[in-house]
Amino acid sequence: MTVFAVEYVYVADSGALRDEARPAHRAWLGALAEEGKLLASGPYGDGAGALLIFKSADEAELNDLLKQDPFAEAGVIAGIRTTEWAPIIGVLAAHAS
Repeated sequence: MTVFAVEYVYVADSGALRDEARPAHRAWLGALAEEGKLLASGPYGDGAGALLIFKSADEAELNDLLKQDPFAEAGVIAGIRTTEWAPIIGVLAAHAS
């Protein structure tokens, strides 16, 4: 399994749509955390996006998973940057391959 850092950039002025989709989005994230696929997630302080840390077999599997996010289905994500990441020090280091 590989660790990936995923950055979301939200559509400007999509706060109301995000508020509406947030319960489903958080339930989806919670289920992924329970499965061990999501290691951490949270919004940026300025509300313009979020950082999510995933474990996945590969980027193709991760991209398929991200398409299922209720935020993606609601159309509030303007951009996604996915980067393979190797945490060396800290609580996530045990997840690096």
